[in-house]
Amino acid sequence: MSDVNAPSSPIPNGAPAGQPAPPLQLNIQYTKDLSFEVPGAPEIYVTLREQPRVDLALDVQARPIEQGQNVFEVSLQIRADAKVGDTPCFIAELVYCGVFTINVEQQHLEAVLLVECPRLLFPFARNILADITRDGGFPPVMLAPIDFVALWQSRRGPGVQAATPQVGTA
Repeated sequence: MSDVNAPSSPIPNGAPAGQPAPPLQLNIQYTKDLSFEVPGAPEIYVTLREQPRVDLALDVQARPIEQGQNVFEVSLQIRADAKVGDTPCFIAELVYCGVFTINVEQQHLEAVLLVECPRLLFPFARNILADITRDGGFPPVMLAPIDFVALWQSRRGPGVQAATPQVGTA
């Protein structure tokens, strides 16, 4: 006779019974919005003689999924505008999101949402942007690693205390 244990029922916070919930859990990640435009096609492919200059804009936003819960959507928004001189080559816009369960003290919530969560999402967003620009007929845009701590701190401004966290934009 063998002992067979029935699978335990899932715990909503992802932790086994009697164990503390993990401080950060990525529930799902997804592409929320993706746009790729080549305004000068097909002529741009014939006349392009040099590597385009790519201007990048990055934003991080977080919002609670349900008020009073510890589940948040974090979005990493990236825009890449490529030009040669004044001629636009392409415009790529990506909003890559994750739904996270966060179990940290309130004073650490903002840092987790605007630093740790986008740090987990970034490699996937970087890959999507590289693929879409390459598939669009241009050299792939390879984003350098982002220092999300510095980005978060620069948005907070000098002299802002970490004791007053707010969910928002980094």
